[in-house]
Amino acid sequence: MLLYRVLRKAHARNPFDGQGAFLVGGRWSSPGVRLSYASEHQSLAMLEYFVHLDSEDAPSDLVLAIAELPDDIAAERITAEALPPDWRDSPAPPSLSEIGNSFVKRGEHVALAVPSALAPSENNWLINPAHVDFQSVIVRATEPLRYDTRMFRPRHPSRKKK
Repeated sequence: MLLYRVLRKAHARNPFDGQGAFLVGGRWSSPGVRLSYASEHQSLAMLEYFVHLDSEDAPSDLVLAIAELPDDIAAERITAEALPPDWRDSPAPPSLSEIGNSFVKRGEHVALAVPSALAPSENNWLINPAHVDFQSVIVRATEPLRYDTRMFRPRHPSRKKK
């Protein structure tokens, strides 16, 4: 399985080391917990990154990191039905970071699939870089992420029909 992550070029040396989540936390983890956030589709990884951007200041130095998760590595999964009713709220409820924190603490799996709050029928993946099986994850070289500039172009006011 391929997993995708969008990030700034300055942070691309070790794109799945979980440093960002360690420093600031995220929907599924608290600060001080090392997890790498990735998505099962490139488009979802882009959506997950872009939702946090200011359209006036879209970065021009984004890269795409891809990791290959071997088929023989057991992963944990959580379905939307198993989550509290407010799991898609923003900001995320504290119960979600407890799920990710517990996943790391238990240390049973290298990856945890969780539904995306933006596209609930698709999954994001939390990767534990401290897990012994992380050495089996193949991290490909990052590549520049070229996205359609319409993503951040100001909208034209609607034109009146004559």
